[in-house]
Amino acid sequence: MKNKIISVESITDYVKDGMTVMIGGFLGVGNPNRIIDELVRKNIRDLTIIANDTSFPDKGLGRLIVNKQAKKIIASHIGTNKETGNQLTSGETEVILVPQGTLAEQVRAGGNGTGGFLTPVGIGTIAEEGKQKIEVNGKEFLLELPLRADIALIYGARADKKGNVEYYASARNFNPLMATAADCVIVEVGEIVEVGEINPDHVGTPHIFIDYIVEGEK
Repeated sequence: MKNKIISVESITDYVKDGMTVMIGGFLGVGNPNRIIDELVRKNIRDLTIIANDTSFPDKGLGRLIVNKQAKKIIASHIGTNKETGNQLTSGETEVILVPQGTLAEQVRAGGNGTGGFLTPVGIGTIAEEGKQKIEVNGKEFLLELPLRADIALIYGARADKKGNVEYYASARNFNPLMATAADCVIVEVGEIVEVGEINPDHVGTPHIFIDYIVEGEK
């Protein structure tokens, strides 16, 4: 069995300047905080970040934004981190706002290998700009394309040494989706246990999707 456990200090062997990175979490809940802290410390830059939101200025992936490590952000919500808005307004960082359900489905499509999906969300708004419209049974839909990343950084409550991940409560948010939609997936977990200690019914992400494991915050 491959040893998937790596130190948080080695995270920059995998996350490089200019990469597209998915980061799990919802307003800081379920962010891989130890990994984010290391990216801030090593000052990895020019990232394209795909996330539900940009958390808060002093918490979670919001710290990457405050440190100006993103060149582009794709998210559904930025209102809790004023620095994201400041960088958007100044033109310093490109920010693409996507309806939350659409963002989730784009990530899901990226993981499933489908060519995209049709949604009525955004018809008649600025969200339709530059997108293909398709009519089905007399109703217009937008074609939304899949999203994938070079690397996904996610958080789980526990993982066994093989990489089966268990999530608790609302940390289930975007983490399981993003685990399927990147070329490399690194999970930070509160606890690493032996194979067999996690009830198979509680596995939210099977080991086949996980490349590396970092022990982090409980």
